[in-house]
Formats: sequence, C-alpha cells, structure tokens
Amino acid sequence: MAKIKKPKHIAIAGNIGAGKTTLTEMLSKHYKWIPQFEDVEHNPYLMDFYEDMPRWSFNLQIYFLNKRLNQLLEIQRGTQTVIQDRTIYEDATIFAPNLHDMGLMPKRDFENYYTFFQTLKSMIQPPDLLIYLKASVPTLVAQIQKRGREYEDNIRLDYLKKLNDYYQMFADNYKEGPILVVDCDKNKFAYNSEHFGEIISKIDATLFGLF
Repeated sequence: MAKIKKPKHIAIAGNIGAGKTTLTEMLSKHYKWIPQFEDVEHNPYLMDFYEDMPRWSFNLQIYFLNKRLNQLLEIQRGTQTVIQDRTIYEDATIFAPNLHDMGLMPKRDFENYYTFFQTLKSMIQPPDLLIYLKASVPTLVAQIQKRGREYEDNIRLDYLKKLNDYYQMFADNYKEGPILVVDCDKNKFAYNSEHFGEIISKIDATLFGLF
C-alpha cells in the first residue's frame, strides 16, 4: 500500500464568530497537529480600527498580511503539520475588498494592498486542505455575543452580512486545493461529538483517502 504523504498545512476559514478557534483547538488535539491562532489580544490596530475604520483599515490589513505571511513561511520551513486559524486568502479576497466596497478603504490603498498580496501569493504554497465554516448572520451574532470581546460590540450587522457574501464567493471560486465546507447552522461540533465526528470522517477521506 502506498504511504500516505503527511499533510503540512490545514487552514480554517470563516467569518467573525464562525468557530474557527474552537475547531482549530479540537482538530489539533485529535490529530496532534500544531495549532496556530490569530493573536487578537496583541494587535496594535484592532481597537482603533473598530472606532475609526476609514483611518485604520489599510494599516490593519497590512499588519494582518505581514503576520500571516510570517506564519506561512514558518509552516513551510517546519516539519510538523500545522492547523491555522484564518488564512492569508481571507484578508485579501474578503476583508480588504469589503472595506473598499463600504467606502472604508480608499481605492489607492486597496489597489496597493491587493497587488502586494498577489506578489506574496506567488511565493507561498496553498494549504493541503481548507476547511470553510459557513454560518448565517444570526449564528455569527449569537457566537460573538457569547464570547463577549469588548471591541466586537461595535460590529455592524451589515458588515457581517457583506463579509458572508464575500465568503460565499470565495468558497465558490476557491481553486488552490481541496476545500471542505462545514455548515455551522446545522453542525454544532463544539457541543455535539457526533457532529465533530462527521468533520473528522470528511477530513480523513480528503487527506488520507479513508472511508
């Protein structure tokens, strides 16, 4: 039997409050993968951004891009399998265009940012598997309220809704590698072990060809 190649990089994508961090933790425990989280506590722009989006949108997006690129280079240099909470693709194809659309990032800044992303993208490997957590706005709002992060109190519903539209477009057009979509309105993996088991089975089938 052919030896299964060990995956190097699993990435979890999803809107604010979709459950990325929770699923990252659960899968890292199950598979003994190294988890890599988004450091929201030490982000020097986040608080300012939610208070004045037009002023800080470009700075915030560049900060995220830099962080994410460093994470990817670290993954490529390492020998372990890493599971990443949020991806470099989301910053460039969802968050930045959405800010631009909403008039919160000037066209000049957006174009500068996006061409920079395209350059970086040509230098990195895509994940072995992308897991997309799809959730409706009511599900997202319920989860956001439950975790009670102060700076997220100001998130507008129209902002979440527009992000969701962009996420759907992103998932529909994702061609970098295999993608697994989890419907978080139905699959409550955080509380239901059977639901979590369904995700495991799909990951096993996609990565290792196990049924």
